[in-house]
Amino acid sequence: MRSHYCGQVNETLTGQQVTLAGWVNRRRDLGGVIFIDMRDREGVVQVVFDPQQTAAIEHADSLRQEFCIQIQGTVKNRPESQVNDSMATGKVEIIATELTILSRSEPLPIDFNSEVSEEQRLRYRYIDLRRPLMNQRLQFRAKVASSVRRFLDDNGFLDIETPMLTRATPEGARDYLVPSRTHKGKFFALPQSPQLFKQLLMMSGFDRYYQIVKCFRDEDLRADRQPEFTQIDIETSFMSAEQVREVTEKLVRQLFNDMLDVELGDFPTMPYSEAMRRFGSDKPDLRNPLELVDVADILKDVEFKVFSGPANDPKGRVAVIKVPGAAAQLSRKNIDDYAKFVEIYGAKGLAWVKVNDMNAGRDGLQSPILKFIPDAELDALLARVEAADGDILFFGADNQTVVSEALGALRLKLGEDLNLVAEGWRPLWVVDFPMFEATDEGLFALHHPFTAPVGVSSTELEANPEGTLSNAYDMVLNGVEVGGGSVRIHEQSMQAAVFRILGISDEEAREKFGFLLDALKYGTPPHAGLAFGLDRLVMLMVGASSIRDVIAFPKTTTAACPLTDAPGAANPAALAELGIALNDTKQG
Repeated sequence: MRSHYCGQVNETLTGQQVTLAGWVNRRRDLGGVIFIDMRDREGVVQVVFDPQQTAAIEHADSLRQEFCIQIQGTVKNRPESQVNDSMATGKVEIIATELTILSRSEPLPIDFNSEVSEEQRLRYRYIDLRRPLMNQRLQFRAKVASSVRRFLDDNGFLDIETPMLTRATPEGARDYLVPSRTHKGKFFALPQSPQLFKQLLMMSGFDRYYQIVKCFRDEDLRADRQPEFTQIDIETSFMSAEQVREVTEKLVRQLFNDMLDVELGDFPTMPYSEAMRRFGSDKPDLRNPLELVDVADILKDVEFKVFSGPANDPKGRVAVIKVPGAAAQLSRKNIDDYAKFVEIYGAKGLAWVKVNDMNAGRDGLQSPILKFIPDAELDALLARVEAADGDILFFGADNQTVVSEALGALRLKLGEDLNLVAEGWRPLWVVDFPMFEATDEGLFALHHPFTAPVGVSSTELEANPEGTLSNAYDMVLNGVEVGGGSVRIHEQSMQAAVFRILGISDEEAREKFGFLLDALKYGTPPHAGLAFGLDRLVMLMVGASSIRDVIAFPKTTTAACPLTDAPGAANPAALAELGIALNDTKQG
């Protein structure tokens, strides 16, 4: 039905007959001569219906936005004065000789010339996806996936599928359950990741595996989360953590070079402890120059309990963010707004000091907390942060988690509000994560329970679980974790020790992971891997603010689909066949 795409018509086709198919993007009637901008997935071209040259003008008069049409015509160079440099096809136009209206369109339910809610965009997603921006993003995503496949294929990785219907395993989020008709009362789970199956593939001798695969997690959503998302899943045998990082870093560097003509260079490596100390985050945005500076040792003996309390608590932290030259920029209202902001992260307040004139000593400072800090401590504090005229200092004092999270988030907000974030790309590897995270409910695996520890036996691990580091690594790009992985446990005794530390009994381990524990008995090779979030990676590369803008048919933040009205009620007969009865969920 077509000889060329609209966006590919150019001056090399001048004088030739072409057949195009697509949509009416815009229509203009200029004194009997009708112009339309015709659009398909590759772009837009101008089509002219001239009553002196074609009978197609009779049908062209009825054309309206989003009519689906086919035209035949001759490619002609535009007059010099009418060249449109903003269009790839702007040097030519099509003089139409035939027009076929393939399908008419009713007036659109959404107007993209005005503000359109995301709910409406998702309700009419098939129209939203016609927009050039969305079209370009999905084409870009497809090319990213192709580039990834080429790289991995060229480096000896095998694309192997793993099951979608599997057994529920604890991996950090709720499972989506699928009832079994043939085994009433039992359920499959949709995989949160292919973690166990890719490990089994390593045990099966497929030493380089990959898969671009859907994963499912029933968790609270935000801009970079979806209940179903796409992962670039990679696993290797007989490779160290450093070797896995080397090959996956090469993949990302080549991807950015091919797709964006950007050279990322080698990625620096930063321990988790340093990232938390300097940036309050395990995924620091290195484009932001602000850092956290610890000052608990200076403030241990002050009478101000807000500082001295956490300073003397082994689990406490007192830290400062210095914002150079911002004292005059930030009003008291700005500071109060930042104080409210950090409350979101559990902070009880936000102490501050403005440095107006260092040469004037205490009199050159402005803050309601100065009276609580003696001269010696104040001088040491200013020296520690290398304060200068015009700076403002923000303090966090509480337990380590609250201070890190609150000041880490404040750092990002200040960087954005004050335009401190540099242009470009700043990648890094974050390594040496703690093996376990302590909560009120016990210890949890910081990554997942199949991650290997660094340099300890199973006995040593059980003796000091909180002091052990994991052999895990995250790739961070501009403050976003785009990928993470680890060396996996390949010894049965170590896996059993981890389960015991996590409070998983031998019976529960056998019930949930019996197939893995059995496989570990039969010559398991050392193996390691990494998974990238394809949605997040593409979101970053195209400059979108949400992964919903790089997924064809995403869910809303309430895990619903406005387009199909999913989830929906199940047919009672289908539920009966599955042996499922529903409780009355109506309220009141």
